[in-house]
Amino acid sequence: MSKKVTMQQIADYLGVSKFVVSKALSGKGGVSAATKERVIQTASQLGYFAQKNAYVKNMNLGQPLPASSAGSRQSVLVLMPNIRFQTKDSVYWGRILDGISAKTEAEGLGMVIVSEQNVDNFLHILNPSGILGMVGVGQISSSLLLEAHRVGVTMVLVDHEDPLIPTDTVFVNNYDCMYRLTKHLLAIGHHNIRFVGDVRYSRSFLDRFAGYRSALEEQGIPLRDDNLTRLGEEEEGVEMIRQWAARKKRAHTLPTAIICANDSIARDTIRILSDLGISVPGEVSVTGFDNIEDAYRMSPALSTVHVPKEALGERAVVRLLERVRHPAEPLEKILLAGEVIYRDSTADNRMRS
Repeated sequence: MSKKVTMQQIADYLGVSKFVVSKALSGKGGVSAATKERVIQTASQLGYFAQKNAYVKNMNLGQPLPASSAGSRQSVLVLMPNIRFQTKDSVYWGRILDGISAKTEAEGLGMVIVSEQNVDNFLHILNPSGILGMVGVGQISSSLLLEAHRVGVTMVLVDHEDPLIPTDTVFVNNYDCMYRLTKHLLAIGHHNIRFVGDVRYSRSFLDRFAGYRSALEEQGIPLRDDNLTRLGEEEEGVEMIRQWAARKKRAHTLPTAIICANDSIARDTIRILSDLGISVPGEVSVTGFDNIEDAYRMSPALSTVHVPKEALGERAVVRLLERVRHPAEPLEKILLAGEVIYRDSTADNRMRS
């Protein structure tokens, strides 16, 4: 049996006092942000967070309370910080929230949506004794997740995972879907394909790039160094795509197909290509991922991967209830199947002269 990792071991490893480690892991003040980050990273590397009751035990707030005899409902806290396009009005994230809402209602549970990004403000909102558990949706900072984990909140993450936080997660099978989409493009004659999407943005983007890369490697096609896997924020990212496409056009090195990490990037890419006088799919085929509601309304209609967004939300609630009932079960990474949808933004490259 492996030995328990203690705060003293973390302190000895870092050359600091146990008192400093305790303050850093309990979320209290008195230590700098840099020291807190060092303690957290070391604790993760040593396996501290993977242990049961890793945090302050005297808080004892992790057990869900039964519904009161007055008939009040327990609630599920839904944490989805309002960053980039990650809002409840989003055609992607909003549908996941719809799934969570439908399932909590069916189970007789309430739902409280929190879009807080500041850790201190989040602590004021967080009341573990009043919630059944938490579903985290999309990108969430490690500091927020650590605070929820520290006080013992049962949680499930949707379309996100954090190496510091041992928790159940729910994703679409990003790797498999992108692998199949890339294989289709290869089968219809596209052997000059590029990927556009920042792989640092999320685990989903990284897995999608991995699926694309694996399909190419299986066909013996080398991975080119001019894939756009590093993009800036919003307008900066769009401008990077524009400059990349313009350089390709001038050098007569345009790929025959561009695989985008999601539909929003694909929409921007098609608009940019059109502005440059490049026909889609006449000269370049373009694909997306997610199948947002606008995908079939684009001109041309976008080939993409349908993500069962409502089902992601519903499955997260199901897993949360299972975790509450069986807290000692092994953690699960749940992958839902997606469906590749072929529309007008892709063309058969074998027919070109």
